[in-house]
Amino acid sequence: MPAQPSHKASRKPSRERLHKPSDKSPGHVGDVPADTNPAALRADARRNRELILDAAREVFAARGVDAPISAVARRAGVGVATLYRRFPTRAALTTAAFDEQLTLCAAAFDEALADPDPGHGLYVLLEKVCATQVTDRGFASVFMDRFPDTLGHDRERHCAEERLAHLVRRAREAGQLRDDFDPADITLLLLANNGLAGQPPEAALAASRRLLAYLFQAFRTPRPGSLPPPAAMELHGLPRPPTHR
Repeated sequence: MPAQPSHKASRKPSRERLHKPSDKSPGHVGDVPADTNPAALRADARRNRELILDAAREVFAARGVDAPISAVARRAGVGVATLYRRFPTRAALTTAAFDEQLTLCAAAFDEALADPDPGHGLYVLLEKVCATQVTDRGFASVFMDRFPDTLGHDRERHCAEERLAHLVRRAREAGQLRDDFDPADITLLLLANNGLAGQPPEAALAASRRLLAYLFQAFRTPRPGSLPPPAAMELHGLPRPPTHR
C-alpha cells in the first residue's frame, strides 16, 4: 500500500501567527483599529479593556511608558494579542490610559486661573504637578515629554504652557512674584523635582513639598540685585523620569 503523503510539511502558518506582535513592539495586529467607542463593546470586552487600562496605568506609573507591553498584559491577566486587538499601538494605549489624568490636569489649570489670589493659585497648581511628577512616572512622561502620535497631548502641553505663562504674569502684576521671575524658572523647579521620582512615594512626596516651599519662597521674596537672564527652556525639554525594568 503506497505511503500516504504527509500533511505536516505542507501546513501553512495561520493568519493569527503571521500577525502576532512582539511583546516589545508597538505594532499592529492585522488591520484591527484601536477602540473608538468602548460603550459599543460586549461586556466581557469592556471588562478586558478596563483591566488593560488599569494595568497600563500601574505599570507605566512604576516603570515609565517604555515598559514592555508584555508586562501590561501580564498585569491585566490577558494575552498580548488580546491587548493589541484593543490597542494596536503603544501610543493608542498610552493615550487611552492617561485620558482621565489629562482631563484632571486641565481642570487644575482652570482652578488656578479662577483663583482670585493668583499667587495661591500658582502654588496649588505647582503642588499638584510636582506631586504627580514624583508619583506617576507614566503620566509625567506623557505630559512633560513628546510621545509619538499623541498629537492631542502636544496640544494640551502647548496650551498648558500658555496658561502657565498667563498665571505667572497675573501673579507678577499683583506683586506676588519678584519682577525678574520668568516662566522658565518653573522648568528649573520641575527639573529639580524630577530627581525625586525614583524615591519611595511617601518620601518623594514629602521631599517634593519641601522643595517647592523652599523655591516658591525665593520666587516671592524680593532680593537686592537682579538674577542672571533666564535660560530658554520649555516643559517638553525635561528628561523622562527614571524607569526600572
